[in-house]
Amino acid sequence: MNTSIRNPRFYFNPLIGILLLILLTVSCDLSKKPDKPEESVVAEKDTLVRIVTNSMDFQCPDTIESGWNTFYYDNRSSETHFFLLDKYPEGKTILDTEESILPVFQKGMDLITQGKSEEGFAAFNELPEWFFKVVFVGGSGLLSPKSSSVTTLKLDPGYYVMECYVKMPNGAFHGSMGMTKEIIVSDKDSGHKPPQAKVNLTISSTEGIVFTDSISRGNQIFSVHFKDQITHENFVGHDVNLVKYDTDASLEVLQSWINWADPKGLISPAPEGFTFMGGVNDLPAGSTGYFEVDLGPGNYAFISEVPNAGSKNLLKTFSIQ
Repeated sequence: MNTSIRNPRFYFNPLIGILLLILLTVSCDLSKKPDKPEESVVAEKDTLVRIVTNSMDFQCPDTIESGWNTFYYDNRSSETHFFLLDKYPEGKTILDTEESILPVFQKGMDLITQGKSEEGFAAFNELPEWFFKVVFVGGSGLLSPKSSSVTTLKLDPGYYVMECYVKMPNGAFHGSMGMTKEIIVSDKDSGHKPPQAKVNLTISSTEGIVFTDSISRGNQIFSVHFKDQITHENFVGHDVNLVKYDTDASLEVLQSWINWADPKGLISPAPEGFTFMGGVNDLPAGSTGYFEVDLGPGNYAFISEVPNAGSKNLLKTFSIQ
């Protein structure tokens, strides 16, 4: 027998091996899902400030540049969350929050939950004077579990605290569960510019939420201009949250739930039939924020996180065919 002759079925051709390796490499690359921020038209991925929530946490940079910043918020948890940036007066830090702010709000909320509303709101009088010098400077609107949002804000240098005050089923604020984080905004300007909005909204205490541009399906960038800002009955200002809702979902339920001062408001789990898609959280008068979202067919609402949003024209609905 001539042992130098090989069975052709088992003969390995080096050229074929190289081709197979190339094909496998290409197929692996094609099977990878693109990173979501790369699909954003607001900013290149290397300019995004990434925030991740896995449970009751904010994982993000400790220091960011001032000026325009685009925040990509990835809510990987099983809870509805948002993030709000609070600019603190000089000399105050997150330690002061944990000592003097969170316990007061939790005490008041616990009393309200027990049906002692008068005593609960009276407890908020224990808030220190410096708290009323905190300035809310925007953030993401409410965001459903396993979702992401893109929000663009302009920030001045200073010391900030990032927070979420959605509530656990027992009424405990997420902030009390660990959802606060200090952020330093440096003197160095990012050099970024705001995005070009496709739809322009204005919001005020007198006119509510107003928009005249048509809203179509697909990727949309919204600007939100705050003509004024006031402190509403629940100690927060008006904002814009985008919500997609089922046909049989009750907007009355949504209005009650979105007010944290209601014993059942902003409490987990969020009411069924609503998907929260982000937006722009509280901003000072004269400021403008932006958010980006991909819209499909369905029913939508812009709603502000205030008591009786509908009666204040702070609830506006629209549909996409």
